[in-house]
Amino acid sequence: MENVLELIDLCKKYNKFELMDVSIKIPEGCVAGFIGLNGQGKTTTIHTMLGLSKKNSGTVKILGLDFDDNEKEIKDRIGIVFDEGYLYDGLKIKDMKNIVSNSYSRWDDVQYRKYMKKFNLDENQTISTLSKGMKMKFALTLALSHNAEFLIMDEPTSGLDPLVRKELLNILADFMESGGKGVLYSTHITSDLDKFADIIILIDNGKIIFSEDKDYLLDTYARVKGDNKYINDSVKRYFTSLEIGEYSFMGITKESDALKKLIPDMVIEKIVVEDLMLAFVEGKAGKTEVE
Repeated sequence: MENVLELIDLCKKYNKFELMDVSIKIPEGCVAGFIGLNGQGKTTTIHTMLGLSKKNSGTVKILGLDFDDNEKEIKDRIGIVFDEGYLYDGLKIKDMKNIVSNSYSRWDDVQYRKYMKKFNLDENQTISTLSKGMKMKFALTLALSHNAEFLIMDEPTSGLDPLVRKELLNILADFMESGGKGVLYSTHITSDLDKFADIIILIDNGKIIFSEDKDYLLDTYARVKGDNKYINDSVKRYFTSLEIGEYSFMGITKESDALKKLIPDMVIEKIVVEDLMLAFVEGKAGKTEVE
């Protein structure tokens, strides 16, 4: 198996939104950070590829299997963690566990007990009494207790404090260490991905803007600053996004070497994933100017 996920020209149409020809490949052994502003298609992509929303067209392959022909087997081999909405608040943890465990042929009670202990979860506690962080830990426990090969997470750390987010990311790192696994990690909290992700996929307005190796992106693009007297139409074409102030400019570019020759005193800085996302989203309609 080469790819844990392969989407080919996936389309989903709503009245006011359209997922357009989404194509994604996630190789085995990779964590893919799926980023974009809220409402741009991350959750729609995940729901559509999992059959929770009916696609209009396109191909979905998970763990090398065509989803249309192998939905039951695929869902038996993957783990899913959503932000919220599939844990029944009125149930006790142990009752929710019994419902979920019966859905998987490879449920592992030893793994389940390990994560319950690790997260200090009490199986007699009612789900409605759990904090958001504890609910997410329980959801992750369910997702990791049936020997899943591919983990799909939609905004798993939204609203969580940094300590809980770090704890969950450490668990995901342990999950990947065993090899032959993959993670699709959808989030708008891009700081989670700066060290953890291998691939970054950006979606905006229902379209994939790029899908690329994270280290390549962060090594290729840079933030540059300098005197705005150097900015003219021929220089602007080197920027992915550009802000021009009264005296200075700041922009994101992958042409820093070329710009350095044109602007000798220009300052070059490293960027993070969030910088890159905002550069492409804000720069898509052209260069921006700050009054």
